[in-house]
Amino acid sequence: MRLQKGLQARLAALPEEAWTPIPYFMAGAAVAEITYAPFGKQGFPVRLIVRRVPPSPGSQLALFASFSYHAFICDREGETLALEADHRRHAEIENAIRDLKYGVGLNHLPSGRFAANAAWLALQVIAHNLGIWVNRLGLKEAPLRMKTLRRRYFALPGRLTRGSRRLRLALPVAWPWRKPFLAALMRLRALPLLA
Repeated sequence: MRLQKGLQARLAALPEEAWTPIPYFMAGAAVAEITYAPFGKQGFPVRLIVRRVPPSPGSQLALFASFSYHAFICDREGETLALEADHRRHAEIENAIRDLKYGVGLNHLPSGRFAANAAWLALQVIAHNLGIWVNRLGLKEAPLRMKTLRRRYFALPGRLTRGSRRLRLALPVAWPWRKPFLAALMRLRALPLLA
């Protein structure tokens, strides 16, 4: 939900006791619930669940605010923490769909035939999953989107050379992702093979 200035001021004025800490990838995240009338005096009050997250270090938001707020209106019964966690899981699915559309090429199906598009979908999902595993097992850094993985690592500006009966990968000296790429390659090569 978009936060108007008045609502954002109301959230910032909530006492610290109203916020419940949650397990989140950034320390200091918390959740609160308030009642909110979306259409002013004519509207009926609804549940508004809000996640408060401190800005990432070095971001421009840190210059202007102590927290960023992510709110959603909920009409479901249940505990606030469980509903917020469920909403976050749903947001992760939306991110995966966006990543498939714009990172792997699923936004345009190549054919007018169902079977060809089904094969395209299967290949795109396999490529997406392989990219996620390379990211998690090899790079071991903050999750990168497929478009970023492709640009930095998969569209490799290197050259295969042959010498002494061996293939070598020659990487550009000034390539900014050389060290993370080589570290990821070593980690992936060290993975045990399943029988």
